[in-house]
Amino acid sequence: MTLDYNHRPSFAERVNAAVDRALTADQAMRPRRDYLGGSRLGHACERALQFEFTATPKDEGKDFSGQSLRIFAIGHALEDLAVAWLRDAGFDLYTRRGNRPDGGQFGFSVAGGRIRGHVDGIIATGPEDLGLAVPALWECKTMNAKNWRACVKDGITKSKPVYAAQIALYQAYMEGTVPGLSDAPALFTAINKDTAELHHELVPFDANLAQRMSDRGVRILQATDAGEVLPRVATTPDYFECRFCSWLERCWRLEP
Repeated sequence: MTLDYNHRPSFAERVNAAVDRALTADQAMRPRRDYLGGSRLGHACERALQFEFTATPKDEGKDFSGQSLRIFAIGHALEDLAVAWLRDAGFDLYTRRGNRPDGGQFGFSVAGGRIRGHVDGIIATGPEDLGLAVPALWECKTMNAKNWRACVKDGITKSKPVYAAQIALYQAYMEGTVPGLSDAPALFTAINKDTAELHHELVPFDANLAQRMSDRGVRILQATDAGEVLPRVATTPDYFECRFCSWLERCWRLEP
């Protein structure tokens, strides 16, 4: 008798594989984003943003896995719960125009539609005892316990500069649609995915940060149109940001 020492997938593993195949197949059918997302402009590396904008193929094995897609979906579901919780607590929170399911999502489009963003919500009024200035931008993120604790300890600007940049840019670009939005601090909500703890933080408008992010977006568009590759964020591939980049190998095969 020949012994078979090869691993045989369990029933759970086979079900998970089927789920992940469905998720990745659905993701592959979605049209690629043909614009630079405002939520991404705070990323440390302009070259990575350029690769993202131009849909440059990622390194082998760096496409989103089924597990990653499940994590994203759970994050969206938790944000929907946060909307319901805040509304029950007395916040007049609009996530779509007219708060109708068929209403368009609040957002902006600039540079001929090549830079866009969609906001999580606009707060029209809040509980009286909070004295919240309105209208106010609302942005919500889900995090693991480690990142959530850092956000609570150090605040969004220090612990999550990408989110801070997103908020500043959205406050600036949404001012034309919702006058006065940049006068009031944004309300940032962070959900601890491990414990369901909530962190809420008021984020005053940072006009300088918004301008820097706007300039960065224009710089990426201009470089792409000119066929130029923007500089890397680092000088060696073992830099923290590089090690987790989806274009690590492709990037470091190019000239500096």
